[in-house]
Amino acid sequence: MKALIFAAGKGTRLKPFTDHHPKALATVNGVPLLERNLRYLQHFGINDFVINVHHFGSQICDFLKQNDNFGANVEISDERDELLETGGGLLFAQKFLDNGDDFVVMNADILTDLNLDLLIRYHREKKDFVTLAVSDRKSSRKLLFNNEMVLKGWQNVETGEQRLAEFNSEFKPLAFSGIHCINPQFFRKIQRRGTFSIMQEYLDLMSSESIHGYEHSATIIDVGRPASVTEAEKFFK
Repeated sequence: MKALIFAAGKGTRLKPFTDHHPKALATVNGVPLLERNLRYLQHFGINDFVINVHHFGSQICDFLKQNDNFGANVEISDERDELLETGGGLLFAQKFLDNGDDFVVMNADILTDLNLDLLIRYHREKKDFVTLAVSDRKSSRKLLFNNEMVLKGWQNVETGEQRLAEFNSEFKPLAFSGIHCINPQFFRKIQRRGTFSIMQEYLDLMSSESIHGYEHSATIIDVGRPASVTEAEKFFK
């Protein structure tokens, strides 16, 4: 199995660090986020990686080279000419991932102790083209699931804005964890091109396809702000 790590973003919430560095190289207890996530994924037997780069992408490439890719096989999906967001970034990396096997996608600025084996097993049991790791935690945006944990909507908790595949007042709101398990058949379903969010594609497809959520209770920290670095350092030594 391969893993795609989204490391291209500008990380504006992590300024001033990201004025001169990519967010993937921000450190938690002295260890860069990218290194932590490579080692996290390697713990579950994944050693083939695709990493997309844009913002200070050369620093990421140099960091990997200096550390001999941490013993992994690494392919760079180079978006330095144009930042494509998560959906466009996934599509741009298709040539590395479209080999018939499921693959994992995660954001470089997410730290977690999620048991990835359980997510992958659940994904394969459901035989979906996409499974989303979700949890009951505070978030300004929630995904909405029915009793079978099939994606049926999205809501902005702060504004009340919603997008629903069908009306139901009993949907379960859960926060996306920034980790997906994807089957390459998804590439045949994507309608958008260029720069777009992968979540928009999921919300388009939820009316006609089953996209399951995998609910977990693992620690998830979005290391997107200086304050969250401090929080992460309490959990990830």
